[in-house]
This record gives sequence, C-alpha cells and structure tokens, in this order.
Amino acid sequence: MSLKVISAGFGRTGTMSLKLALEQLGFGPCHHMIEVIEHPDPQVALWNDALAGDPDFDAIYNGYGSAVDWPTAAFWEETAAAYPEAKIILSTRSSESWYASISETILATVWAPDTWPPQAVEWFKMVSKVLERSLGEARDKDTLIKAFEAHEAKVKAAIPDDRLLVHSAKDGWEPLCDFLGVAVPAEPYPRTNSKEEFFQHMEKADDMKAAD
Repeated sequence: MSLKVISAGFGRTGTMSLKLALEQLGFGPCHHMIEVIEHPDPQVALWNDALAGDPDFDAIYNGYGSAVDWPTAAFWEETAAAYPEAKIILSTRSSESWYASISETILATVWAPDTWPPQAVEWFKMVSKVLERSLGEARDKDTLIKAFEAHEAKVKAAIPDDRLLVHSAKDGWEPLCDFLGVAVPAEPYPRTNSKEEFFQHMEKADDMKAAD
C-alpha cells in the first residue's frame, strides 16, 4: 500500500480529527503519533533511523493509506517526494490557539523528562528529536509561533496549489471531500483530541512496552 494522503500540519492542528476523517473517507489506516505509541516496536527504531538520515518510509508506512501528525509532519518534504502521487494537506489553526494547545499538552509532557515513565523513555527521546527537527531551538511563545508560521509558509510555497489543501477542522467535510474527490458523509466531521483526550492518549505511554 502506498500513501495517498499526507498531512504536513504540526500536532495540535486537528490531526486526530483529520485521521478519523481520512479513515472514514476510505484513506485509512491513517498513521498518527498514536500509532507510534501503540506500536513502539518497530516504529520508534524506524523513526530514529529516519532522524539519523536513513528513512525507510515503506517500512514506516507499511499497511497505511495516509499519514498525519508528527513524526510525519517533521518529514513532510521527504514524504511528499517519496510519494509523488499523494495529495498534501496542511492541517492548520490560528498560531495563537496552536501555541495555547501545544504548550499545555505535547510540550508540557515532552519537555518534562522527569515525568517520563521508564518504559517510554525511548519514545519520548524520539519525539523530542522530532520536535527539534520541526521547531529548532524555539522554546518561548514568540519563537514557537514564528516557527509554526514559518513552517506553514514553507509548505504553501513548496507544494503546488493543485496538490495542496490548507484545512482547518472548522472547515469540515466539504473542502476535504472536494479535494480528495469523494462524497461528503452524512455524519458530522469528527471533532476529537481535546486536552483531556490528549492526556488519555498519553496514559497509553504509561503502559507502553519498551521498544527493542
């Protein structure tokens, strides 16, 4: 199976909702960081290889029809080139609301190594490197927002308009379905992964088997 849809959007831009939407539209299974949490072996090792400059995207995305969220968003240029027929989505939200969300969720956990459960340390180390690849040295609000906005500008400049959809969860089904050439479902567009749900997902890391 080859990826048909890739999202370049950072985490906390509606990526879990987009994952569920793509799966509902027939573009699943959809790779998301939750897949790495649930399958640390072999995912953590494969992403560490990618971070070291030796990606095996066919192995990483084996069995997946689409990919969203980090770690994929940190490798959007490479995956867009590796899967030239794939449509690219830039999941987005306002930079201020993105910062408010990520600072209270992902950054509050990944940047607090004293809280990492022992069995998930390798996963957290990998995620730290993924964030560094996307955000550089940014740590304070202003530089994080600048990194977010620079990333979005780079995606928009690099991907041709006919291959790219800039999509917010509030946009719903219509632009997404039009872009992908599929019918609009009768059900409401998925809305999920609130801050509370994020920490429910993170509880899975507490039960994670250590990756080989």
